[in-house]
Amino acid sequence: MDELLPDGAAGDRPRLLAEETPGDNAPAQTVSELSGALKRQVEDAFGHVRVRGEISGFKRHSSGHCYLSLKDERACIDGVIWKGQAAAMRFRPEDGIEVIATGKLTTYPGRSKYQIVIDRMELAGQGALMALLDQRRRMLAAEGLFDESRKRPLPFMPRIIGVVTSPTGAVIRDILHRLEDRCPTHVILWPVAVQGEGAAAQVARAVRGFGALPGDGPVPRPDLLIVGRGGGSIEDLWAFNEEEVVRAIAESPIPVISAVGHETDTTLADFVADRRAPTPTAAAEMAVPVRAELAHHVRELGGRAERLALRYRERAGERYAAIADRFPALDSLFAGQQQRLDDIADRLPRALQQRITHADRDLARAAGPLRRTLLDRKWERASERLEAVRLSSRPIVTKIEQGRGALDALWRIAEQLHPDKPLARGYVRVEKRGGGVLAGADEARAAGLLTLHFADGAVDARVENGAKPAYAKPRTPEEDAARQRDLF
Repeated sequence: MDELLPDGAAGDRPRLLAEETPGDNAPAQTVSELSGALKRQVEDAFGHVRVRGEISGFKRHSSGHCYLSLKDERACIDGVIWKGQAAAMRFRPEDGIEVIATGKLTTYPGRSKYQIVIDRMELAGQGALMALLDQRRRMLAAEGLFDESRKRPLPFMPRIIGVVTSPTGAVIRDILHRLEDRCPTHVILWPVAVQGEGAAAQVARAVRGFGALPGDGPVPRPDLLIVGRGGGSIEDLWAFNEEEVVRAIAESPIPVISAVGHETDTTLADFVADRRAPTPTAAAEMAVPVRAELAHHVRELGGRAERLALRYRERAGERYAAIADRFPALDSLFAGQQQRLDDIADRLPRALQQRITHADRDLARAAGPLRRTLLDRKWERASERLEAVRLSSRPIVTKIEQGRGALDALWRIAEQLHPDKPLARGYVRVEKRGGGVLAGADEARAAGLLTLHFADGAVDARVENGAKPAYAKPRTPEEDAARQRDLF
């Protein structure tokens, strides 16, 4: 090969084919070998690093992995959070939040770049935490979750109160003690963790669980919810700033009192709840009225109602007395009617006795003509007259038979006079085609189209002008009369 090159071309000059030369300490590597070597070198040198920077381009993949960039004023580095570590994070990363990420550096040979695999991520100080809180507050407020128009009034006397808090803390004891002092009420506790990993998910699940209880189920549905915990730092109260807790309270069909921390502590749960209590004890005071005060108020209302009723009765009596004074006395109103009644009562026995006397006289006068013998004689004479006028049925039957015979004779004559009767003896009734009986030859010739009615049916015919039957000859009146008599 050297022989093909010009003089002085051997040695370090470029060659057409790559060849291994003796003493060469840089053998050729594949891309994968070089990438693997770089990956091992970077991971060995930077196996544990902590990087402070601002999150940019955060994206959660459908697989559960998270991808982001950490940047400052002069540089940026890509980062990845695998699914397991992303689920265990105490907060949800968002763009613009300054964090401290702990992990290791590695390379991604597919794109020839390096990145940090993040195992743990924390907010970079109190300022970053407050910035995240303020950013989340503005986002939720823009959705209208904190509007006053969404706030619902609390029930005056809840039968059942649901409490979402830790079962071992002082919050539940303070609430139960305060409720016992004011107005004992049935309480249902949903135990949750109020800080640490998974606390926000438990609180959100408890609020939604209370809202999903059926009204007639084995566990009664509360009329009011209290979500609370004791005081602490902003990190301790952070579970009540998580978006899932805020949305669960906003979607609750049951009114909610937020009692998180002390009076100076404020969380996003306080903004979205229907009522904020400075302490859990104050939440119990908001939830129920004081039973003794209610009893005293009821007694006051009862006394007031009794006084009003007494006053009303007294005034009604005064009005009645004033109206009654305007009417005259009862004796003067009915004196005339009473006197007339007494007069009628005195006259009535005498009038009845007089009427009885007249009735006895009239009865004695009428009893004479009503003797039994006179009645029997009148009955006999009436019977004789009835027998004398009683008619025999024979003349009537004879008259009916005579009338029936005359009617039958008339009916036979009517049958013989029926127009269709002669048709059975060979006669024909001639009519025009459109209807109407023809009595003469001239009418038949004028009509032209005829209908001939025989005994067994009708036949249409047409008249030939001027034609006459050869057998036709005029008949004398005597012959016509004779033929007419033959009809009968």
